[in-house]
Amino acid sequence: MKKYMNVVLVLLVCAMLPISLAFAEVPTSKIVIGISKIVAHPALDAVEKGIQDELAAEKISATFDLQNANGDIGTSASIANKFQSEHVTLAVGIATPTSQSLVNTLKGIPIVFSAVTDPVKAGLVPSLKGSKKPVTGVSDMTPVKQQIELLLKIKKIKRLGHIYTSSEENAAVLAGVVKQSCKELGLEYVETTVSKSAEVKQAVQAIIRRVDAIYISTDNTVVSAMSAIADVATKARVPIMSADPSSAEKYPVLAAWGFDYYKMGRATGKVIGEILKGKKPEQMPTRFMTKASDVDLLINLDVAKKLGLTIPKDMLKTANKVIENGKLANK
Repeated sequence: MKKYMNVVLVLLVCAMLPISLAFAEVPTSKIVIGISKIVAHPALDAVEKGIQDELAAEKISATFDLQNANGDIGTSASIANKFQSEHVTLAVGIATPTSQSLVNTLKGIPIVFSAVTDPVKAGLVPSLKGSKKPVTGVSDMTPVKQQIELLLKIKKIKRLGHIYTSSEENAAVLAGVVKQSCKELGLEYVETTVSKSAEVKQAVQAIIRRVDAIYISTDNTVVSAMSAIADVATKARVPIMSADPSSAEKYPVLAAWGFDYYKMGRATGKVIGEILKGKKPEQMPTRFMTKASDVDLLINLDVAKKLGLTIPKDMLKTANKVIENGKLANK
């Protein structure tokens, strides 16, 4: 009888084992990814979304700590300290200032930057080929000269205005490229600088009567104030050429040619996925968006009509985003 009871007990334990294992196998995410972006605007929001979607597509279960520095360097430093004290699994800096704060603060935590124009000049990595520190990422170096040449195909101008944030490394690097491009194209370069988005409208007003067009680079502080720029430029009948198609979908910009920042987010997500699967970030070179499908060309026919400008047929044919009668069409 005792032997029989022992057999019954063994059978009961075996029957209950799958139930206990089922409870033990309930996944709990141990991966925490801290994401710090310098400011909220369509392009950087798209990067953030692309990162999350890519990791979901790769079936990587992670918790995201999403932080916005609201254009403040001090806040970006505080966010970096928060990530360090909470020991996030990996930290992501979207744009140059937040990436710099992460690199200057974090110890023992992998860092991935995104939407950074020149990571070497920004001090994030010593070389595009790699770093001694666990830092790598994706650059958004934009084809400035080609963007200005595209504008010239729509309207012949003599003076090009440019607003940028003097304290932002990304913006300062691009300002130098814009200035050199204007010199090569025989254009007068008219610049004005800001330190925060609240100053952008006044900065545009200061130069609007002295320029034939405005060029907007991937300067996050300036792009976040695109509504103010568009308001001033529209009243003065001055066209805007932008390097950010995402924000151009919402505001009256004549043309915008630049990266699809959602795809940049997906590319950044791939980098993160590789690191989480064991690849060492210090051995990973900086990646660039090089495919034709990574770039968007937006043409706003409504703005062109108001300014009395005609868009060349070949340009309109290659545009994959066209705004007409207030509606955006994606080709």
